[in-house]
Amino acid sequence: MKRLFVVFTCVLMALGCLAQRVILVEKGSTQSLLDAISQANELNADKDAKPLYILIPDGFYDLGERVLTRITGHHIALIGQSMSGTVIQNKPDVKNEGLSKTAVIQNRGSENYFQDLTLKNALDYYAAGAAGRAATLHDKGTHTICNRVRLLSYQDTYYSDNDQCQLYFQDSEIHGTVDFICGDGDVWFERCRLVTEKRTLDGSGRNVITAPKTSKTQWGYIFNHCTVENIVSNFEYARGWSGTPHSIWLHTTLLTPERLNPTRFDSHGMRTIQNDFKEYGTIDAQGRDITPRSNVVTFTLKDEKNPVETILTADEAKRYTVKRVFLDWNPQKVIRQTEKKAKKLMKRHL
Repeated sequence: MKRLFVVFTCVLMALGCLAQRVILVEKGSTQSLLDAISQANELNADKDAKPLYILIPDGFYDLGERVLTRITGHHIALIGQSMSGTVIQNKPDVKNEGLSKTAVIQNRGSENYFQDLTLKNALDYYAAGAAGRAATLHDKGTHTICNRVRLLSYQDTYYSDNDQCQLYFQDSEIHGTVDFICGDGDVWFERCRLVTEKRTLDGSGRNVITAPKTSKTQWGYIFNHCTVENIVSNFEYARGWSGTPHSIWLHTTLLTPERLNPTRFDSHGMRTIQNDFKEYGTIDAQGRDITPRSNVVTFTLKDEKNPVETILTADEAKRYTVKRVFLDWNPQKVIRQTEKKAKKLMKRHL
């Protein structure tokens, strides 16, 4: 009876807002959130559907052990009230850990948008043993935008799982330990905060921020004006997963540069020694340039060796722009338009 009431309430709110393509989630109600996503998937099943907004008030939305809540529709915007106050969390059983098994949200649509919310995977990482793979957002779509989104987990926090996708993050925050940004496609990270958590409970071991396996797109992972905050464990920028991985670091601020391992990138790849791992314009917390003049890393896999210069010249760095990476898509324009619309809708409905 309670479930029917919740569904009925959600439907009434949706009908009341239908002309504006808005679904309002009941504050703190996990079922209302799930019903809203389900309804949005149905309403926007067509790739040419008009934008639909799901408004999520500040609150804790506890999915329990539920995993892979799927967004299959297109042009769906999940708009929270605030990045720290709107929290969607699951806590999978540690026995079920796995890269494609435990995500909070699995996106399968195109042109979907996330703003002002937190996705948290609370799998007990330190009790998981050798691996604690627990994604927050498992993205199999394309043209996904995360604007002021916080992703909290440890291993494989964010997984871009579409080898031809184009994705964009802005002013977001991603936490993790090993390979916590991993996968395929061209993904641009603008002014994001990357927080490396403790690899083990005692702080020993090392962290790796990215594990790209980008093979069918030209650019891979590009970090521009991002900040790396390190908790305890030493870290590296990237290690190759497979294929021809790309991980580019431009104008990065390192709050604890002494924690970055000397090679800066992991020289032992996973199934590949090919890579495009580069760095330019790195600074410390005081704004001082701490970029090495040269950093040749010999990437090794079994008996194969591949020495690579990882420091870009100024001219080489200039080729990395949002317009050049996304020729037919302008995510920054989408953000400006969506922020303006979302602000009006939030003021009207919350």
